[in-house]
Amino acid sequence: MENNVCENNCDKVDRGSTKIDHVNGFNGCPFSEKVDNSVNEKKSVKSNLRLKVPAPLRLKNHLFSEENVDTLHSHIDDVTHFNTKCTEKVCQGSVMDIPGRGNSLRSQEDVTKDAQLFLRQYFSSIRRENTDAHMKRLHEVEKEIKTKGTYQLKTPELVFGAKLAWRNAARCIGRIQWKKLQIFDCREVTTASGMFEALCNHIKYATNKGNIRSAITIFPQRTDGKHDYRIWNPQLITYAGYIEPDGSVLGDPARVEFTEVCIKLGWRPPRTPWDVLPLVLSADGRDPEYFEIPREIVMEVHIEHPNYDWFKDMGLRWYALPAVSNMRLDCGGLEFTATAFNGWYMGTEIGCRNFCDANRLNIVESVAQRMGLDTSSYVSLWKDKALVEVNIAVLHSFHRDNASIVDHHSASDQFIKHLDNENRSRGGCPSDWIWIVPPMSSSLTAVFHQEMALYYVRPSYDYQEPAWKTHQWSNSDGNKPRRKFHFKQIARAVKFTSKLFSQALSKRIKATILYATETGKSEQYAKELGSIFGQAFNAQVQCMADYDMFSIEHETLLLIVTSTFGNGEPPANGVAFAEHLFQMLYNEKKNQNEQIDSAGYKTPTPKSLMRANSVMTPRNEYKRQLSRLESSRSNNEYKRTLSRLESNKSSLGGASTVEHIGPLSNICYSVFALGSSAYPKFCCFGKTVDRVLKDLGGDRLLDVNCGDEMYGQEQQFKTWSSNIFHVACETFCLEDDTVKNAQKSFGDLPLTKDTVRFSSVEKGLHMKSALETSYKRTLITCKVEENKCLGDCSTDRATIFVDMNVNDEFKYEPGDHIGIMACNRKEIVDTILLRLKDVDACDKPCQLQVLKETLTAIGAVKTWEKHERLPAVTIRELFTRFLDITTPPSTRVLKYLASVCTDTSDADCLKELVEDSTKYDDWRYHFYPHLGEVLKQIPSCRPQASLLAALLPPLQPRFYSISSSPLAHPNRVHITVAVVVYKTQNGEGSTHYGVCSTYLQSLTPGDEIIAFIRRAPNFHMPLDHSVPLILVGPGSGIAPFRGFWNHRRHLMENNSSEQYGPIWLFFGCRYKGMDLYKEEKEKAVKDRVISKAMVAFSREECVTKKHVQALLEDEGDVITKMLLDQGGHFYVCGDCKMAEEVQQKLKEIIKKHAKLSDVEIDDFILFLMEENRYHEDIFGITLRTSVVHTKSRETAKRTRLESGQSQT
Repeated sequence: MENNVCENNCDKVDRGSTKIDHVNGFNGCPFSEKVDNSVNEKKSVKSNLRLKVPAPLRLKNHLFSEENVDTLHSHIDDVTHFNTKCTEKVCQGSVMDIPGRGNSLRSQEDVTKDAQLFLRQYFSSIRRENTDAHMKRLHEVEKEIKTKGTYQLKTPELVFGAKLAWRNAARCIGRIQWKKLQIFDCREVTTASGMFEALCNHIKYATNKGNIRSAITIFPQRTDGKHDYRIWNPQLITYAGYIEPDGSVLGDPARVEFTEVCIKLGWRPPRTPWDVLPLVLSADGRDPEYFEIPREIVMEVHIEHPNYDWFKDMGLRWYALPAVSNMRLDCGGLEFTATAFNGWYMGTEIGCRNFCDANRLNIVESVAQRMGLDTSSYVSLWKDKALVEVNIAVLHSFHRDNASIVDHHSASDQFIKHLDNENRSRGGCPSDWIWIVPPMSSSLTAVFHQEMALYYVRPSYDYQEPAWKTHQWSNSDGNKPRRKFHFKQIARAVKFTSKLFSQALSKRIKATILYATETGKSEQYAKELGSIFGQAFNAQVQCMADYDMFSIEHETLLLIVTSTFGNGEPPANGVAFAEHLFQMLYNEKKNQNEQIDSAGYKTPTPKSLMRANSVMTPRNEYKRQLSRLESSRSNNEYKRTLSRLESNKSSLGGASTVEHIGPLSNICYSVFALGSSAYPKFCCFGKTVDRVLKDLGGDRLLDVNCGDEMYGQEQQFKTWSSNIFHVACETFCLEDDTVKNAQKSFGDLPLTKDTVRFSSVEKGLHMKSALETSYKRTLITCKVEENKCLGDCSTDRATIFVDMNVNDEFKYEPGDHIGIMACNRKEIVDTILLRLKDVDACDKPCQLQVLKETLTAIGAVKTWEKHERLPAVTIRELFTRFLDITTPPSTRVLKYLASVCTDTSDADCLKELVEDSTKYDDWRYHFYPHLGEVLKQIPSCRPQASLLAALLPPLQPRFYSISSSPLAHPNRVHITVAVVVYKTQNGEGSTHYGVCSTYLQSLTPGDEIIAFIRRAPNFHMPLDHSVPLILVGPGSGIAPFRGFWNHRRHLMENNSSEQYGPIWLFFGCRYKGMDLYKEEKEKAVKDRVISKAMVAFSREECVTKKHVQALLEDEGDVITKMLLDQGGHFYVCGDCKMAEEVQQKLKEIIKKHAKLSDVEIDDFILFLMEENRYHEDIFGITLRTSVVHTKSRETAKRTRLESGQSQT
């Protein structure tokens, strides 16, 4: 039998090769210390061309006749300083020890070299190699090494290094999960008791009630070799082994030596077969201390067989968490000698090795006898039969207890998948065949037939000598300290210290909170969430626009708070974030897909994925596009299908298969989406982010929660923030005390009268500079040249034209927007200022300051600092230009106002609104009161000016489509503005005015406006002037198109030889008197600038009532030809409901005239978007008219319920 095996192995090497000593182009073992490179040099180096050419290793899978090419090994010199133990004549691949650099201290030169190599890998991983950030960090490290002899890794670098070390672990079959590793950075721990608490937290987190989560805890690095941190246990959880008088072993024979060490330290064991050994820990080179592990945090699986009842009588059990704790992390030239790392078990590790190895529990013969097998002869294969049944029992028992475990066949298939992934992504995968191949049914697994290349790269996990063999005892006589610590005793003895450490441990878990907003509401909620999570986590709040997206793969907990802009699109400061997410999704799904699908259209790119997801029916269209990406995969990509077998229950957060392990698989996340159910694409962007994060492998902690502006948004946020906090604390196993302390802050105002104040300043900022500081934008100053009414103006409906002369340098293109920094109405500001207290003078400049507390080495230090957003201006200017006082006050503001009422009836009235979300929403939407009206209703309220200013949201700029052309109107900007005036209480209440539109209406020639340009590149005119343009813009939606035809006129007048395509304009309004720019349009048609201008009147007497959709249908045949045959562009400008209806009508038109199916017409719209030929400029619905207001209010609850169902 042995000869046959030998012959089979020789066949594998000999097949297709004439000389065994020349393999893969190498003369001898390519990984030995001495390699004859003469053959390689002859092949790869030409005369006068001394270039190092990597020699690829061709690795064949003899089961599938497939071949991988490994080129990663050729970079060994770049990432490690040693090779395997093989020589040119002897292969030592089966030797247990992994070659390392020994236990000697490293020189500064070695540390510097390794640091340089590691930082190159790190910055390459975040696509920042050779950037200023890379060079700056490199210089910092080199300087620190030169000064101190070592350096400190930043947390993201350590996270990257720990994951990469698992990825590089040549002997691990489960590396496909490497991205899911959770890192606990415990480098600030300085005591053994601190180490113990951190490891208990690791055990609880990783066990996760059986749904094992991969994790590593890392303690301080080696310094001088005399102050090492060590975990003496080979694994965190192990069973003791005792030598009996008769020479037999009670318990685990592999742990006899370490059990004796524990006993010498003073441990008094119960002496049963299943005693869990204590944790033996040494901190900072001090003598070890031992700690009893609380049995309640150790999950044990009692073994029984599905068919043999007698099996449970054997009394077998095993722990669910395999946490290796005796290895050293080598990362960036630094050595972390105390680490605890866990994945989850492969069944054979317990069933074959732990239970059946002759030097372990060795139960094979006992099981065989109970099975009634003939054990007198090997020919009966009794060992094999018994071994299989033992492994069946292990898998069965773990599944019974819902404990993660993977069978060896699934693990082998997963490793082959991982091997394929690694060869595609980095050109190789170091693998130790001897360790990868399972110990049972080896040739039945795919890995047995797979050639592998063994080499070692850094970062890595290395073996190190047992601590009890190398520790330098402080007692020169060798007497060991006898110190015993029970978990409860430690909790009592160091309760205060433990509590502090627990808080520090929790705050090492980073919670990144990202927001995107147009109005500031999402930012407000995100900061409130940051205050809540800051009680238990290292919470960091950032705008999506400021976030470094290349860091997202290294996050642990990600919370998203975002609104939706226009027709389902991201807010302006969330666009880059969305594009990057879709790019990641595209790369992940597109990995080996063909570029062109069967329909002939291009595979959707990130841009079209994002736009289509917002413009079309979100959920179905999103899924359909992903299916297109997947369906375009080559049918011959794999000759085997890797499916999840029943035994593979290993997962993190319920990921269904190993194929779904995406780049964000280590992230736990949740999304709170803000929106209004009056919009067709309610909370679409938030839902989109939620789905994309899930498809990228993220672990969704809570389903996306939608806060409806029309009904109960604040209550929705309060409920979600509380729920996600509790789930996050439970997920990361934070202590109950930490959660309870954080709960006390729920509902508290973030600021108080004692933490905010106004401080006088000698001189305030110039208004433009002040606005630039507050809004972090570069602004321009404009002077009004003309301000006139367009068409017939009525008291409740008017449209104005404003011509502005710009004094500063600026650029724009037709289709761009201008953001106006508006002013609140003077009468509202005056009403508020009269009610404020602690204000000496409203017209003297002052600076709002906030009292902040900073923890330092000498304790907490409190300092007054400038408010992050509000600049040094007068109080009147603050309430006029910087604070939103017209939106109904939030419950947070109402809560403060109630606290400063001297009349209890006033206070009770406000408290009722704060405590009852239904009443608050009814009050908010029926009365829609501004702050001045609220103060009038509660005359006893005298708020503190500084605190009120700190609590109010910022006054947001208003955006308008530019109605001019930079060519036709140099140094000028024109805008078309619909003036907003409405009555509250369903038309029966007080008159309210739009903040910006009425501000603009009040301006006269010579007045100044402060503004900025916002580009809208997706709404620009095409560079090819010959293609047709179809423009659809009812009402003030005509604004950008006026800029289009003026721009075209200028081009035609200055370059008459060029060919210009037709422009068709579709305009709609209620009455003939509201036909905006009527004379200009007629002249443009007469001059052939516009080819055709059509108008639809929806309420004009004696005229057929039409909307623009009907005009499109009338011209459907020509429109279809323009878009299908002539490369035409389709533009829509208006509110989102109109845009939705226009798109549906366009689909009907093209479907009818081009005779396309539903799928084909959807594909064609996608094609137009991908070609940037379908353009939308969407603005919000004006909800202040009584008709729209009432309708939206009545349907808000139903819409929210429907949207909630659509998420499931």
